[in-house]
Amino acid sequence: MNSDRRHKKIINIADKYKNSEIDHKASIGKNVKIGPYSTVGPQVTIGDNTVIGSHVTITGNTTIGENNKIYHGASLGQSLKDSKTSLFIGDNNIIREFVSIYRGSIKGNGETKIGNNNMIMAYCHLSANCQLASEIIISNATSLGEEVMVEDHAVIAGMSNIKEHVRIGRIAMIGAHSNVLKDVSPYIIVDGHPAQVSGINIIGLRRSEIKPQIRKEIKKAYKILYRSDLTIKDAIQEMDNKLNAGDEIEHFLRFLRNVERGICR
Repeated sequence: MNSDRRHKKIINIADKYKNSEIDHKASIGKNVKIGPYSTVGPQVTIGDNTVIGSHVTITGNTTIGENNKIYHGASLGQSLKDSKTSLFIGDNNIIREFVSIYRGSIKGNGETKIGNNNMIMAYCHLSANCQLASEIIISNATSLGEEVMVEDHAVIAGMSNIKEHVRIGRIAMIGAHSNVLKDVSPYIIVDGHPAQVSGINIIGLRRSEIKPQIRKEIKKAYKILYRSDLTIKDAIQEMDNKLNAGDEIEHFLRFLRNVERGICR
């Protein structure tokens, strides 16, 4: 880009986003709206049709997809140390007021990643290297420690604390004010201090259109894992022997085989 074209781009950005600080090196897509007093750094990429509210800060190597809505006071892409790490946010996410999301750290995989169609409510905090899939709801004032992984369709109620390295399985639900210290298996509900299992997420399974015969197999898996004195290893063996194979059960078993910190019981 020659000096004249670069100067013209700077002027265009300044005119379009008055009262905001948008670095001329940032990549801004079509139909993007940025509210007043927001800051966008030079390594930031924002996809088409994304709406950013006022007083939002987006820094570091941060990529935001299309059709996202980011509300007042959110802070995205900050890091405790200046390093070559990144934050990736997919499409159609809603990030409410004063949410903070750290980009990756060199201690982990270097990237914080958020999928599509997620709702992250006000005052939530996501630490470095968190990995969120899609269709997740995280309610107000919840905190996720470093390298937390959350699978599709999980729901985390408000003011919960998820300890670093914890994994939350598909269609799991965390009750409000919970302190989650261990992995949460797919399809179940946990709550409390520390969080303990309180049942199967039947409503979540129905909303995800899991067929009745599969729900019956999940109930059998639940009884084997949580209503017996079996270790995780022995419970996996029992499920292998007694349950009908299917994608949901295979996912349940695969999740359990990768448990390192133990599971909420």
